Amino acid sequence: MVYRVNGGIRVPTAIAVTSADLVLPAPDRHTPGAAVLRPPGEADLEGALAETTALLDRHGHLVVVVPSWLPPATARRLHTVRAILETDRIALLDIDLPPLGTAVLVRQLRQLSVCDFSPGVLASAARLLSHYIWAGALLGTVAKLDRVPVGLKAHARSWSPSARFAVLAHPTPHLAKLGPQGAAGAREGVLPPGPGFATHLTFARGQSSSDWVAAELAPAWQVQGVMENPLPADSPGWWATPKLVEFAAAIPDPSVLYQLVSSVRREECRWCGFELIGDRCGFCAAPLAAPPPEAGARSRS
Repeated sequence: MVYRVNGGIRVPTAIAVTSADLVLPAPDRHTPGAAVLRPPGEADLEGALAETTALLDRHGHLVVVVPSWLPPATARRLHTVRAILETDRIALLDIDLPPLGTAVLVRQLRQLSVCDFSPGVLASAARLLSHYIWAGALLGTVAKLDRVPVGLKAHARSWSPSARFAVLAHPTPHLAKLGPQGAAGAREGVLPPGPGFATHLTFARGQSSSDWVAAELAPAWQVQGVMENPLPADSPGWWATPKLVEFAAAIPDPSVLYQLVSSVRREECRWCGFELIGDRCGFCAAPLAAPPPEAGARSRS
């Protein structure tokens, strides 16, 4: 893995979030923190412009994670700041993961920010990395859950005081009713299907003291490590209950993340000129243009 160096001083692209609880503890001494952009209720527009300008002056480019559950006023503020500054050096990444899964993705971007990736590759890598995050929760009720399909039987069972549900929201929705002890109602296939590659499991407790995630799910998924962190403030709202233990399994090793991103072909954005991987630019969101059919025909002749 190669680290970015500028004049002998490592200056990583800044990764920014809209809430401090999306910044998980650094797993090693190389991983930088993330900037926390204050929402409209905590800073006026002038203050937001000043803090963003300071980040750009120090880091050159800013990659902001914008969760789908962000309040509309906060999302509008981010777009307003970028428009007023008239800069193409701010990437606003729309991320559709649960809160803890979003925090895990932010940690991965922080790990990669010190590598030799260009800002464009780093920004567009978020979509790639999100495909390798398994995010879910142990819930005491799914009566109000609308993020994952819930059948009538599950709704009915939610009224039981001892009900517990294993819910996987990403990458493929899955819901299973667990037995009275929280573990396997122990039919094969009850547990959410896990990743088929090496991961670490991060979990966070709400109003639940269950050890099911660490004691049952982690061994079933054969994770290589387990870490507990505080629950993000938006998690009870996202999962529609405070009675939960949220979890996310993801690739922890920065060298593996580096190889994963490096293995993808790099292109140049036809609109803003940034490097990108995948089919969409992380900075301007322009799609990667497919080559004209006649060009492909000529190349084969």
